[in-house]
Amino acid sequence: MSQTAADTSVGIVEPQLFRHPASFLLQCGEALPGFELVYETYGTPDAAMSNAVLVCHALSGNHHAAGYHSGSDERPGWWDACIGPGKPIDTNRFFVVCPNNLGGCHGSTGPLSINPDTGEPYGPDFPKVTVRDWVRAQVLLADHLGIRRFAAVVGGSLGGMQAMQWAIDEPDRIGAAVLIAAAAKLSAQNIAFNEIARQAILSDPQFHGGHYRSRGTNPDLGLMLARMVGHVTYLSDDGMRRKFGREIKSGDIRLGRDVQFQVESYLHYQGRSFSKRFDANTYLLMTYALDYFDPAAEYDDDLVAALSGTRCDFCIISFSSDWRFSAARSKEISDALITARRNVVSCVIESDQGHDAFLLPIPRYFDVLGGYFDRLARETTGAS
Repeated sequence: MSQTAADTSVGIVEPQLFRHPASFLLQCGEALPGFELVYETYGTPDAAMSNAVLVCHALSGNHHAAGYHSGSDERPGWWDACIGPGKPIDTNRFFVVCPNNLGGCHGSTGPLSINPDTGEPYGPDFPKVTVRDWVRAQVLLADHLGIRRFAAVVGGSLGGMQAMQWAIDEPDRIGAAVLIAAAAKLSAQNIAFNEIARQAILSDPQFHGGHYRSRGTNPDLGLMLARMVGHVTYLSDDGMRRKFGREIKSGDIRLGRDVQFQVESYLHYQGRSFSKRFDANTYLLMTYALDYFDPAAEYDDDLVAALSGTRCDFCIISFSSDWRFSAARSKEISDALITARRNVVSCVIESDQGHDAFLLPIPRYFDVLGGYFDRLARETTGAS
């Protein structure tokens, strides 16, 4: 960690563990005999605990959103650009909580955890989880921390869907929902991409029906291909052209020998890195939760009706080049909220970084997000 990074960072952080010892009934009808959530916090709670912000992670994210785990870490948490002193989510003003979702593979109870009924890891036998299950588990974490109401729940992509579910299921426990690059439900195209990624994993000979750990193997190739497919969809054509063009990494294109384009090298690196840090059964679990999310389904597919019971304010942010979770999908949410007479602000950020833009410090994006949280700090906590 460089001195410059240290000056603008929350610094060294230590993950914490919340244990819920009682049976936890999931939406699928199965019950867990208790569970654990790993989480991190940044900033300091005020006396009334009115300045708490919940950050929900996306598909491949985790609890490590900001700061460093040691002074030798080369990279900070996945949203370090956004969370910290003087940053859009200012830890001088807010107490930020970020948990690893139930079913995750970074310390929370999930497929890698020991099934007490068998004494072996759950693996593919871990029950299906939903966004609603995550919200219910996060409510229990909030109770444990003494947080009766979050000033805001914020997330990008799948994290934004969690923020929406919070607003629907816990209307009295959230002041604002900040949905970034999200959607009210996945399109058929999005579900198709997720299924291609899942099939890459399921068809890997090393997958062994999900029991790869007991076989001493790992479906590295399947995970690599799943990540490569997913990563392409998170970028835009213009962004890829600007970043990679048709640059050659190695080989001689004139002779057609051992040619590798820069973009191919990049995707191979991303895929290999992902296969080493993420669990295949968790990937399947998370993509199914993403596919199944559709809160309007309980209201005869009426999104206005689904959102009519919410009481919080909303901030909806999308990106012009995001074709995976397009600005049109965010507009559907905004239009439904307006029809339901909810308070909503919305913004489309011009960017060529595609869906990944929600992770990046784009000046206009951070101006909007920082301005919204500045208003929250003044109105909710009274901080100047």
